[in-house]
Amino acid sequence: MKHLHITILSLIMLTAVSCEEYTDLTPKGALVVETAGQFHEMVSLPGRGYPITNFQYLVDDQWMKESNVIGVTPNINTINFTFDESVDRVSLMTGSSFYNQAYTYINRWNTIISLVDDSKGEASTKQLAKAEAKIYRAYDHFLLVNHYAKGYDPQTAASDGGICIMDKFDLEAQPSKSTVAQVYDFIQKDIEDALPYLQEKPLDVYHPSLAFAYAFKAKVHLFKREITKAKEAAEKSLSYNNKIFDMVAYNAQGGPNVVPVPAANNIEVLSYMYMNGYNEMNFGQLYIISPELRTLFGTNDARFNLFFNTTSTTNLDQGSNTAYWGTVYTKFFYPTVGMKTTEVYLMLAECYAREDKLTEAVDVLNTLRAKRILSGTVNLPVPATRKETMELVINERRKELLLGFNRFFDLKRLNTETEYAKTITRVFPIVNKTVPQKTYTLLPNSRLYIVPFPLTALMKNPKLTLNTDEKVPF
Repeated sequence: MKHLHITILSLIMLTAVSCEEYTDLTPKGALVVETAGQFHEMVSLPGRGYPITNFQYLVDDQWMKESNVIGVTPNINTINFTFDESVDRVSLMTGSSFYNQAYTYINRWNTIISLVDDSKGEASTKQLAKAEAKIYRAYDHFLLVNHYAKGYDPQTAASDGGICIMDKFDLEAQPSKSTVAQVYDFIQKDIEDALPYLQEKPLDVYHPSLAFAYAFKAKVHLFKREITKAKEAAEKSLSYNNKIFDMVAYNAQGGPNVVPVPAANNIEVLSYMYMNGYNEMNFGQLYIISPELRTLFGTNDARFNLFFNTTSTTNLDQGSNTAYWGTVYTKFFYPTVGMKTTEVYLMLAECYAREDKLTEAVDVLNTLRAKRILSGTVNLPVPATRKETMELVINERRKELLLGFNRFFDLKRLNTETEYAKTITRVFPIVNKTVPQKTYTLLPNSRLYIVPFPLTALMKNPKLTLNTDEKVPF
């Protein structure tokens, strides 16, 4: 019988991690984990955080206050915001909280997968613990590969550099970097291995449900352009949970200042993963949306009208046509890294559009918009072409899946398709007249979309190499 002395923390302490070694879970009042039930309980990890600072401004949806850019010593935020490919990103990125945390969580899942079979308890509980850990291990690898590698392209994925796959609990492991295709194969195997044993209603909300697992499966298939399989998985997810929070009715009730909707009360949520942990969106003034996105919302969208601030003289440049998320998480919980039912609807709409089932695609969009649009045109007309229909889907994704990973990942995957690739331009500054106004451009094939591995990881593992043509400073 193997015993595991480990602390089950609500928040894992951060320590340095590389692809050649796991990060230890920091002991603090250690427990002895020796039963299958205890290993299963370890899957529940409230407060999982995945910072977005490595790429936050490499999208067309977010903006920076002008005083945080003008005259400031270049940093990763200003480099990304001004799309500056000339600066040495690698030397700047000495470490990465996202990288550390993602691999720390993978270490946790591997601990469960590797050791639960030798624990006391029912075989069914062991299978469930392993299945839940595998679905989360797959999810963390998905976030990592879409962060540090090129978007999945069926033509090049087998040769495109990916990330290190961590598939076992082994503190001496020294894996080589896998290709993007190999990482996706690993992710899909974990999903398929897990699905037969997952539950419709798990032990608590921090354990993965079947609705979440099939939603994630749909997302992976969609990113690989496996459209038929993506549609089937999306429909399966919605068979378990198809609820949409009615923001139109919520607006009539008075919104978040009158009726709080904390995390447990948001019926759309399929998984609780955050940018910042429990206090998700409590730093909303840091999440300024671009003039382009604010214009896209229009004047009758509850997603904007209920939650954004447009009048602050502290957090906004007046006259810039920007806005920031102004609602604390205790008044309304908005998931940014985890999945929710409305993303599943949007994936289903995209699948229909890609199959040239344009009416079905728009019908799905209108089902969502009926719970979002306060007045005016709620039901969109059916466009004449697939490309126009895809544009409707993409725009709806921008408005519904705000501020976390989704827009960055969407740009990367869509930029691998000529039909949907986008060149982003931003004119800056808008308000300040003391410095010249410039137009900044981010091309679809820019190396900026591939975030460099942190120096701490590169230095510890010679097998880990950059996925761009940038140089390491050693």
